Amino acid sequence: MSLPKRIAALLLAGLASLLALPARSQPAPDNDRIEVRGRHLVRPSGEIFLIRGIGLGNWLVPEGYMFKFKKARSPTEIARLFALAIGEEEAARFWTRFRENYITEEDVAFLAKAGFNTLRVPLHYRLFMPEAQTVRGNEPLVFDGPGWDLLDRFIGWCRKYGLKVILDAHAAPGGQTGINHDDGTGFPLMFYVPRESRRTIAWWEEFARRYKGDPTILGFELLNEPISTYHDEDRLNWLLEPFYKQAVAAIRKIDPDRVIILAGSQWDQNLKIFEPPFAPNLVYVYHQFWSSTRRDAIEDYIHFSLKNNAPVFLGEAGEFNNRWNEAYRLLNERHGFGWSYWTYKNLDSRSTIASIRQPGGWSKMAALGSMPVPDLARAGLTRDEARRILDAYLEAMLFRNIEIRPCYLRSLGLSPELEPACAAERLAGRGD
Repeated sequence: MSLPKRIAALLLAGLASLLALPARSQPAPDNDRIEVRGRHLVRPSGEIFLIRGIGLGNWLVPEGYMFKFKKARSPTEIARLFALAIGEEEAARFWTRFRENYITEEDVAFLAKAGFNTLRVPLHYRLFMPEAQTVRGNEPLVFDGPGWDLLDRFIGWCRKYGLKVILDAHAAPGGQTGINHDDGTGFPLMFYVPRESRRTIAWWEEFARRYKGDPTILGFELLNEPISTYHDEDRLNWLLEPFYKQAVAAIRKIDPDRVIILAGSQWDQNLKIFEPPFAPNLVYVYHQFWSSTRRDAIEDYIHFSLKNNAPVFLGEAGEFNNRWNEAYRLLNERHGFGWSYWTYKNLDSRSTIASIRQPGGWSKMAALGSMPVPDLARAGLTRDEARRILDAYLEAMLFRNIEIRPCYLRSLGLSPELEPACAAERLAGRGD
């Protein structure tokens, strides 16, 4: 047998047992609600719950780099591009199928079987509430949109397979970061415009009403990466904790025991702006990519956790290589920090668990999404061809068609049965 064929055989053999579906469901007990005790998250039994998670990026908050776009980067920009490429009606059909196909029960079953215990779900407020609403006095907001049914179904799958869920406000009303992935105007208007902060809190109150007491939900992550380094951080940083206090008080009136996750400012890296925990069941989260793997990389977070006797966990990391993944994971685990890496699935990627195979002709779509002024003719596309390419992409993202990276899973200390497949991946030059 030739070397390439031997490598392929090893990969198939190593993956076969893990990918066999349907996976056995492992429903969590109804009372398996995680809470904070000192520096740790714990189960009702007192057993420490160390988060071993993965983020589901691009599913409900599309990001341009996951489509190989250099200009159409925010969800709104991507939606406009696809409407130009295939027309408004076909684009609406595409997005419905996209959300149905990107994360399915098969994906959730696989992630549970691989050894994760938590899935972090980035959320966009426009999937849960009409954009045109205004806030007038005590008049209640309307909460409606496709996000609720998608989320209910997803939480049901996680309950079935014994996984916890983190709900993450990746794109809050007005935008909390001032960068493309919050889908705002380029400024963190949530901190400047009272209407937007009120809508954000009302959104979380609705989550509290709908999911009160649900133990499948590990916690509410109130904001993702608030206040970037591109804005008036000296002023805005000191508005963050007061906003959190207001939001936590509103949530706790409805769901009094819910774990709430507070992100630091400047890409979730600055926890120095926080005072000691102002309420029970608070968890603090930081993000770090491509850093040193020595203790100095997380010294500030260790100090914060010890000083305040509060849990800290790594909410995003990765998109580098497997050696770094492993070293950085072990560094965090040595200091009692759980982790949720970024991200599960991406297009033609070596730095995610799952790689979506690039459909034929995708280079034309990538060119269209990388133009300052998109033009179908200049990209060499017609609407019919663009539709065919996007339909092929919808098929390629289904679980049965994706390519799993076994060495990525092994770098996270998961799925020891994948060692032969990982060895084959390394032999093929793809397992660094």
